[in-house]
Amino acid sequence: MALMTHFPWWRSAVIYQTYVRSFQDSNGDGIGDIRGIIQRLDYLEWLGIDAIWVTPFYPSPMADFGYDVSDHTNVDPMFGTLSDIDSLIGYLRDRNLKVLIDFVAAHTSDQNQWFIESRSSRSHPKRDWYIWKDPKSDGGTPNNWLGRFDGLSAWEWDHNTEQYYLHSFLKEQPDINWRSPDARQAMLDVLHFWLQRGVDGIRVDAAYRALKDPQFRNNPVNPDWHPAMEPSDRLFEVFSKNIPEIHDFNRMLRTLVEGYGDTYGTHKDERLLIAELYKSLEEIVKHYGANDEFHLPLNSELMSSDFQWSAESVREVVERYERLLPDGAWPNWSLGNHDKHRVASRIGTAQAKIGMMLLLTLRGTPTLYYGDELGMEDGWIPSEHIQDPWEKKSPGIGVGRDPERTPMLWDGSANAGFCSESVQPWLPITHDYRNINVQAQQQDSRSFLSLTRALLHLRRRQTALQLGDYISLYSPSQLFCYRRFYQTSEIVVALNFSSQYQEWVLPVEFRNQSKVLLSTFMDRQGGHLGNTLELRGNEGLIIERNYQS
Repeated sequence: MALMTHFPWWRSAVIYQTYVRSFQDSNGDGIGDIRGIIQRLDYLEWLGIDAIWVTPFYPSPMADFGYDVSDHTNVDPMFGTLSDIDSLIGYLRDRNLKVLIDFVAAHTSDQNQWFIESRSSRSHPKRDWYIWKDPKSDGGTPNNWLGRFDGLSAWEWDHNTEQYYLHSFLKEQPDINWRSPDARQAMLDVLHFWLQRGVDGIRVDAAYRALKDPQFRNNPVNPDWHPAMEPSDRLFEVFSKNIPEIHDFNRMLRTLVEGYGDTYGTHKDERLLIAELYKSLEEIVKHYGANDEFHLPLNSELMSSDFQWSAESVREVVERYERLLPDGAWPNWSLGNHDKHRVASRIGTAQAKIGMMLLLTLRGTPTLYYGDELGMEDGWIPSEHIQDPWEKKSPGIGVGRDPERTPMLWDGSANAGFCSESVQPWLPITHDYRNINVQAQQQDSRSFLSLTRALLHLRRRQTALQLGDYISLYSPSQLFCYRRFYQTSEIVVALNFSSQYQEWVLPVEFRNQSKVLLSTFMDRQGGHLGNTLELRGNEGLIIERNYQS
């Protein structure tokens, strides 16, 4: 008897990102919370995802909405309690669903007790837990590094101790010094705390910023910068992020995570380690290491602000990524997250359906951003309702992240079921909530939500889509066609990136021996095919080779 090959759960999984503040309010304050996620677990199970990623819920002054952590091993009362997190983990396990959390590795809040002690005195034992430097001889900052949000100096003067501290983002987010043995151990203890509590995966926020150049050399000037660009792009961040030593950091985290294995202790690769890395594919793939760094360095190529959505561009990215992947590395894909404008706003609803079929049929682990299963678009944020510090500090250039963080749309009531009608949600509800919401789309068999659910359930039934190999197929310029195959299962995906009718001659072995499994129009399932595949404008098709014909 042939031995079954073991694959870690995350290879076949679909991860669903819940932005906690915006998913579901359970206590009437207009802000989403942990109990709100628990309240919607029936929906997530019905949808067909395998794991949820929960954005930061830790105590925080909320200068950057939870990515400024004041206590890494507790829950902000705004979001609930440790007991609520334990309940969430337990309820998910009962449903055979996994949970991932954020580990904010590169910085803390300036209200974190560690930093309060660090800045209290130059001689305090925690002084070296953060990055402190004397001014230059002329009193200037230690180097030219810039803060990500405002493009001003990344160094903040502390009058009490007469040194500068480093903050790569807001001044309220001082950078942790991972070169300090005690600080390093304290941060690793945070991971131990949550892994012992039963989380299945860790997403390391801003992973490539954890280590800085030990010489603190100036970053080189970007000669192509102009005022329409982000202010911080005036410099190339050569020495302030993604330095060569970051791979030592990666391996350290991987070793820690593998020490836990799965909940039964039988497989060392069952706890998932993800890295946030906004870099080119060529740089991202280096963070797999020799299968000893991150399991999934996040691939954000299809979300890049300068990416042009077309069949040829997508094909080029997919083929380049597949070529670059190291041996044994597993790909991953995303079309949206809490830092990027929603895919339906970037490319339109019709093509967003093509994007959903692409996301859930490419080889690799996909991450689905909450609301994208409905075709949610960016919300409009009046100036008086802007929350994002990035938009406040760099207005008018499109960096604001509030539009993609608006509340989840559950029904057609005044606040879309996110919170009671008598409460003002923390961000405005999108204007089209009466049509684009879960309740309405569950009742429409051809809705965006029905398509997403059909794709997720088809993916679960088809091992070729979960774990199969990939090869791209020759097709006209407006089409992107590829094959997924696993053992005797063979599937072809054909995506029309144009609004015009297209024809495609099927591969020889599929001619007169294939049937339609799913159309983005939700109206051709089961149809048998001859030699040619016909696609309407903005249509995607999944077809299966029928060996019984």
